[in-house]
Amino acid sequence: MSPGLVFDVKKYALHDGPGIRTTIFFKGCPLRCAWCHNPEGQLAKPEVMVKASRCLPGCRACVKTCEARAIIRSKDTLEINRYECTGCGRCADACPSQAIELAGRLMDVPELLQKIFQDEIFHDSSGGGVTFSGGEPLMQPDFLEAVLDECRRRKVHTAVDTCGYVATAVMKRFLGKADLFLFDFKLMDEARHKKWTGVSNRVIRDNLALLAQNKQKVVVRIPLVAGVNDDEDNIRRTAELVRSLKGLIRVSLLPYHNLAREKYHRLDRTPQGPLLAAPSKSDQERLKALLETFGLTVTLGE
Repeated sequence: MSPGLVFDVKKYALHDGPGIRTTIFFKGCPLRCAWCHNPEGQLAKPEVMVKASRCLPGCRACVKTCEARAIIRSKDTLEINRYECTGCGRCADACPSQAIELAGRLMDVPELLQKIFQDEIFHDSSGGGVTFSGGEPLMQPDFLEAVLDECRRRKVHTAVDTCGYVATAVMKRFLGKADLFLFDFKLMDEARHKKWTGVSNRVIRDNLALLAQNKQKVVVRIPLVAGVNDDEDNIRRTAELVRSLKGLIRVSLLPYHNLAREKYHRLDRTPQGPLLAAPSKSDQERLKALLETFGLTVTLGE
């Protein structure tokens, strides 16, 4: 079994499924959403993140340890040559002030399971478990399946947070493998979906229908972004789709936040879209009420 690429393990997570959860963030995503709050999870390779303001005066520990000679350190700046950087992580390990962090480390199945099972007391006492997020966890199907199977053997509740943009054959592999699917659904209109995420929504809609037809437990999660998908036409059409798919548990509205913009700078990237915002509180409540008129159970912000 090849190791998996993971960029974060979040303990005591409260918004990624029921109860207290351990959330595992897989690296690599097929979408490029303009509002992405985990840009360090997009590329399927380790990446160095830099916060030069944390650098200690006169310290050159990272430069000395970099065999690729990809680090340029001047008096007030720290630059990474992204073409030369191999993502080995030695600079992050050597940095005494955490000015450099490595997003993405290879983990084998036993190592990841150990981190998950460390939290079993919290899972058991709260009705929680483990959530596999990203990135897109289904981009690493063999690794994910092995971890899910072992969690099921240990009776740990599992959830898979997916964008749904995977081959149908891959989605079929996971029918019955997870206790819950958190299915992110952005936009109904295909052209608008492609504009804001970089891909068509056809396979996403097909995979959502596949989960519903096979009686999987699914929560549909809609990121709410002002001027992108918060219009009544999109919300009505989304509600009609969800209502037509019998057995979906509920719809969760997730208002956009811009806390990730600093991450783009730390990765030497430009944010992919304009400066976005969440709809107003009153608009969020209005859209929630609109969804509820279709007989749907709707939560806001979880």
